[in-house]
Amino acid sequence: MQRLMCKGKIHRATVTEAELDYVGSITIDSTLMKEADIKPYEMVQITNLKNATRWKTYAIPAPEGSGRICLNGPPAHLFSPGDIVIILSMAQMTEEEIENLTPRVVFVDENNVITSVEEHDLHWPEGVKA
Repeated sequence: MQRLMCKGKIHRATVTEAELDYVGSITIDSTLMKEADIKPYEMVQITNLKNATRWKTYAIPAPEGSGRICLNGPPAHLFSPGDIVIILSMAQMTEEEIENLTPRVVFVDENNVITSVEEHDLHWPEGVKA
């Protein structure tokens, strides 16, 4: 059996651009991509906190330190500069692969500069039975 797992997350990033006349995708500051374990052209899910829109597309890197979060193509109708988003990186994993998974959550400020990175283990909290 495989499970769909969250392997990385960029939490509360600010959309800097939305370009309708582009092929599609989301452009993300490559520093954020690396910290959240998102590879170029990997599929990601973006959730808009303003209107609850969810969009899936592939990530393309922007220059390191640029702070860019740009929705390209059709999602430019649903995301606007200034919107706050959550970007999830997910993977289909076997039980064995999950044993080695350490999801990373990247927290950013209003300029998409990293403020902290958390790694999470997948163990049940003490007192909770699986």
